[in-house]
This record gives sequence, C-alpha cells and structure tokens, in this order.
Amino acid sequence: MSNWANDTDPVVLRKSKPASAAKSTQAVNAAMRSGAAIDTSKKYRAGGNAQHQTAKNTAALDRETEELHHEKVTLTVSRAMQQGRQAKGMTQKELATKISEKPQIINEYEAGKAIPNDAILGKIERALGVKLRGKDIGKPMEPRGAKGGAKK
Repeated sequence: MSNWANDTDPVVLRKSKPASAAKSTQAVNAAMRSGAAIDTSKKYRAGGNAQHQTAKNTAALDRETEELHHEKVTLTVSRAMQQGRQAKGMTQKELATKISEKPQIINEYEAGKAIPNDAILGKIERALGVKLRGKDIGKPMEPRGAKGGAKK
C-alpha cells in the first residue's frame, strides 16, 4: 500500500472571499476587529471630474484660435480677378479649366475666402493678363520680354 490518500476521497477547495473596499468608518472598524487586512492609501485626484477642466481648456483654446488666423485674399485682388475674367468673357469654370484647377478654387478667390497661393495667383495672372500681386493690382500685365525695353 502507498502513503497517498485513497483516490475516492473527495477534494474540497475553499475560496476566501475578497475583501471589499470599505468606505465608511464603521466598515473599516469592523474589518479591523475581525483581523482583515486594511489598506488606507488615497488615490491621487480620485473623483476629479475631467469634463469640468476640459471646458476651461476649450475656452482658452478658442481665445487663442481667434488670434491665430490665416490671411485671406484681399478685396482688391478678388475684384481685379472678377473684372479681368469678365473682360475676357470667361466663366469661373472656364478659367478653372484653363489653369488646371477646380472651379471651387476660383470661386473662393473671387469671394475673398481663399488663402493666397502664389502659384495659383501666377496662373490666374497669366490666364487673365491682369496683375494680382504686388503694388499694381488690377493693372494689365506686360507681355513677356517687354520689361527690359528695346534690345540693341
């Protein structure tokens, strides 16, 4: 015979109940009397509602964002562009097709909502023959090669 218990004997496993987090002083005192383990640590910023702090940050962000904005096309540029396009008898869509851009881009430039892009303004200037940059906005552009005067 072996020293091991008979295989037919039942095996009993007992689970101990986990200690629940006691929040009241009465429950803590009862746990101390019964000899249960007690942890009295505090959690950092426990119970702080982050939503209220976010509202403050959002308001500060809104104030900062109002100061940080992109420059838009000036009214003189948008009017010069409109007049130049109408003088050529073109629609916004035709001008957009000619410079290989979307019609929405032309619309935004003429409405004064677009952020100026020198590449697009250069294409529009060449297509319309009107200056849209610099100090002579709205004046006709000189043909290429005419800037230096007569060559000898």
